[in-house]
Amino acid sequence: MSVIPDFNEKQIQILLVAESLFAEKGFDGTSIRNIAKMAKINIAMVSYYFGSKERLLESLISYRTKDLKIQIENLLIEDLDPIAKINKLIAIYINRINTNKGIFRILHFEVATKKKEINIKSFYDLRKSNFKSLEAIITEGQEKGVFRKDISIPLITPTILGTFFHFYMNKEYFMDLLNLKTEELYNNYIKVNLTKHIQQTIKALLIYES
Repeated sequence: MSVIPDFNEKQIQILLVAESLFAEKGFDGTSIRNIAKMAKINIAMVSYYFGSKERLLESLISYRTKDLKIQIENLLIEDLDPIAKINKLIAIYINRINTNKGIFRILHFEVATKKKEINIKSFYDLRKSNFKSLEAIITEGQEKGVFRKDISIPLITPTILGTFFHFYMNKEYFMDLLNLKTEELYNNYIKVNLTKHIQQTIKALLIYES
């Protein structure tokens, strides 16, 4: 695992501008020049701090996810039953994605689906670490006889994220369908109702049928 650096105020300013542009114009559609212009700094400063656009994206991922690993590691040692841990893990995932839509949109619709793959080590490390944490919780549940033995653990995360991103990518449709008149109501629905629905879905996949 690479060491995640602390960023200074100027670096954070550049990262936030880059995040906004990447989310709006796409990774390929954004240049270092665009970032420097919007941040009102010299191009050389972007290069000085980050080197390349790819390294800038990696730094952005590190900045937005640096405390997530700690949050999940703390969950693993909490005195909770496996179902409660899975529910809390899902709530952490959904809350993190919903409050950082820009970077996760970039990750899942720019990087992960690119024909020309970008090797973003911090993104790979994060996914691998999150998977190991999920695997540990499910294995604990299996050993306690709570969870089924025939679970495809690698498919659990796509089930969680796929449900969220379908809801997110069809925002106007669901706001109309569910009569969510404001952004606040929409976000609250995600935090409460959508999260609960995903928790119930994953629970149904994991536990033995009664």
